[in-house]
Amino acid sequence: MANIVAIVGRPNVGKSTLFNRLTESRKAIVDDFSGVTRDRHYETAEWIGKKFTVIDTGGFVHGSDDIFEEAIRDQVHIAIDEASVIVFMVDVTTGITDLDDEIADILRRSSKPVYVVANKVDHAKLHHDSAEFYAFGLGDIYNVSSATGSGTGELLDAVVSHFPEPEEEEETTLPKVTIVGRPNVGKSSLTNALLGVDRNIVTDIAGTTRDSIRIHYNQFGHEFLLIDTAGVRRKSKVREDIEFYSVMRTIKALEDSDVVVLMIDANDGIEAQDINIFHLAEKNKKGIVIVVNKWDTIEKDNKTMKEFEAKIKEKIAPFTDIPIVFTSVTEKQRIFKVVETAMEVYNNKMKKIPTSKLNDVMLHVIENYPPPATKGKYIKIKYATQLPGRAPMFAFFCNLPQYIKDPYKRFVENKLRDNFDFTGVPIQIYFRQK
Repeated sequence: MANIVAIVGRPNVGKSTLFNRLTESRKAIVDDFSGVTRDRHYETAEWIGKKFTVIDTGGFVHGSDDIFEEAIRDQVHIAIDEASVIVFMVDVTTGITDLDDEIADILRRSSKPVYVVANKVDHAKLHHDSAEFYAFGLGDIYNVSSATGSGTGELLDAVVSHFPEPEEEEETTLPKVTIVGRPNVGKSSLTNALLGVDRNIVTDIAGTTRDSIRIHYNQFGHEFLLIDTAGVRRKSKVREDIEFYSVMRTIKALEDSDVVVLMIDANDGIEAQDINIFHLAEKNKKGIVIVVNKWDTIEKDNKTMKEFEAKIKEKIAPFTDIPIVFTSVTEKQRIFKVVETAMEVYNNKMKKIPTSKLNDVMLHVIENYPPPATKGKYIKIKYATQLPGRAPMFAFFCNLPQYIKDPYKRFVENKLRDNFDFTGVPIQIYFRQK
């Protein structure tokens, strides 16, 4: 089960600043104007050895107050449904507003753990002002300043107490292949085409799939668990935001997979949400295949496919060693190529390079292109080995690992890829003291 922390609250209370603080990123745009966050941001974070995903609920559309507030209410409902822990953020300098009260009322009816976070507590006097938030009836108040980071340690201690201790990954006999993508790109149609039966409901309405569906695939010499991720679950009382909901579901399925098949619509190209999911899969060290569906609907010449590939790789850089398959599920074009490619990526992910072969190849490369000297000191790499794990990890032992910079790490990674074929798989490289 994925550990998901959703930050909810009205606009301009500092949700994006807290998101950036918890994830140690600058991914969410921060501004003094309310409603700046139009896209949802989601990023992995870690605290005392426990990993989790943080979601910054944004997506507000400027318009009438009714529409604005309805969007916020919808997001709170979605967060309650899908998140493991909810962080309800309020602004100590403003106090309780009607919208805060309404959000608190929804959260009180939830069985999920909720933490009230009073933001902008930048000096001691404001600690007393935050006491008014006890009126929500949601328990203790956590005083933080997301701008400076004060108070976030105590909040994180409380949040991760709900997550299980990290366990060693269980060995599974079957590879898990998860199909992900924005609603209505053809995920369920691909599943049906591969199975040769209408296993899943397929309609033109985005978000028909209700839950992640796990199917044992055993055809044409390939056997694996195929997971078709959900779009959205319909609820009569909530007009859910399909895109946000599908992201929550996708994160859960993605973390449980070996290979992620990211489907995109040829008519739309690769969009911001696709790139977010791609990088989430990369950070979680999953194998990745990109499938461009509805290729039959594109006018093309002999250059179209290469140009399309180049655009995708430009947007997902720097990790561009990714197989891209162009399909038309409705026309049954190249759908089995998707399976073959996913299995090749899985084999690359599980590949073990003998230490002797690794050293024969890589030490010769390094001898010809050694790391540049730093401060007059020469770096000598003596030995390399592959570390155990369910994703490729390599340790290079040398005299001065602290002087090896990122460009040289990328050079070593590229040479590993050139010589051993890790297409579709993120590689981790460590330089250690010999």
